[in-house]
Amino acid sequence: MSIPAEAFVLPPAARGTLQQRIRQMVTESVLSGRFRAGQKMPSSRGLAEHLGISRITVTLAYSEMVSADYLTARGRSGYFISENAPRAPELPARAPRAEGADFARLTGARYSGFETVKRPLDWDNYDFPFIYGQADPTLFDHQNWRLCALRALGRKDFAALTSDMYDRDDPLLIEHLLRSILPRRGIAAREDEVLLTMGAQNGLWIAATALLGAGRRAVMENPGYSGLRGILAPSGTEVVSVNVDADGLPPDLLPKGVDVVFTTASHQCPTNATMPLERRLALLEAAARDGFVIVEDDYEFEMSFLKPVSPALKSLDTEGRVVYAGSFSKSIFPGMRLGYLVGPASFIREARALRLMMLRHPPGHIQRTVAYFLSLGHYDALINRMRNAYRRRRQVMDEAIREHGLSVAGQGGFGGSSFWMRAPAGVDTEVLAEKLRAEGVLIEPGRVFFDPQQASRNFYRLGYSSISPAKIPEGIAKIARAIKSA
Repeated sequence: MSIPAEAFVLPPAARGTLQQRIRQMVTESVLSGRFRAGQKMPSSRGLAEHLGISRITVTLAYSEMVSADYLTARGRSGYFISENAPRAPELPARAPRAEGADFARLTGARYSGFETVKRPLDWDNYDFPFIYGQADPTLFDHQNWRLCALRALGRKDFAALTSDMYDRDDPLLIEHLLRSILPRRGIAAREDEVLLTMGAQNGLWIAATALLGAGRRAVMENPGYSGLRGILAPSGTEVVSVNVDADGLPPDLLPKGVDVVFTTASHQCPTNATMPLERRLALLEAAARDGFVIVEDDYEFEMSFLKPVSPALKSLDTEGRVVYAGSFSKSIFPGMRLGYLVGPASFIREARALRLMMLRHPPGHIQRTVAYFLSLGHYDALINRMRNAYRRRRQVMDEAIREHGLSVAGQGGFGGSSFWMRAPAGVDTEVLAEKLRAEGVLIEPGRVFFDPQQASRNFYRLGYSSISPAKIPEGIAKIARAIKSA
């Protein structure tokens, strides 16, 4: 029995080369039982004509699958599904397993119950993805990243790749953090004052777990980072929300008896406000006077392209009251999940012990690859390329927003990669987002950034890190029309 060429469809959004996609179609069909041993494949010419691709591409794909024993070639007869091709295991159908324990009661749904920003997994298939924090593959330096990764796989770096470092970090990466990255924020630190984490989210969790718990009080900004609210909610900590203004977190509104204050001083999340120097000094003075610790989440500081970046709170800290959280995930790519904490040695010692119990250390290969990426200058070239691209996209988006009369609630004066927007009071941006999604437009509703007790439903965020400038005006026009008709 022959398999018709019409049985093959190349999904337009599939990844990989044409050869790889053809191989994937065949292997998935074999493993699923759709194609069976002995069936004849379409001729290379016939499949090439059906798919609209080169015949040599199909021939090479067929040859690869012969080598892998998925296909067999029979002289002039053509290609057939091999008798030795892997087969999917035939497992008996199972009824859903019973859950003898009441896990809902045991866990209390403490972790699954909190809300954060949601986006479709296939966000990159949408025409107008105004979403935050995703990488643009056209900006990333794939070739040099690959070379750094290959170098980290070499014999010389075998120990960094394979060893269990227990509670230690890659000394090469720590060296470049201390010598190159932290000084850009005005921070001078020693090796025992730095800890690598699995991204800033993990760093915030470690800091909150080490510093807080039942009977403690913490301040977070409102609106603020929803991921932090999810960390604090199940910890037993009393969380006090303090409303931010155009200059970020106001120190004079902080309540008494606070143990830890969380702030995004340089680039407030999500309003993009930058805390002025005078307010930073006032916050540090309040910490010294009232005896609390500050956790500074300094995400996206590299994206300050409109004017020079302000000094980090940590750089102004003379009493050792600031724990600084940074990340490479925003500047290199979010899937890497590598960040760092900087703080007093006594805090880092406790945080290191906590990390050891949880995950020991971030993967050695990732650490060494990033170390090479930094040391060879590729990181600085990437940041420069991103700044130039973001500057252009921001200009295009700003012009489109003004042209269509949309309201900016906070855009920041230093750069970044998003606008914080306000729709008219009667517009629910979660409803708006669903409507726009059907038109290929993705926005991020703002409700999840607010304290649930005082949530606003008419705010939304527009990111521009992963959308091309050519798409921005049409996307903004669609948003404006949807808001007018809401």
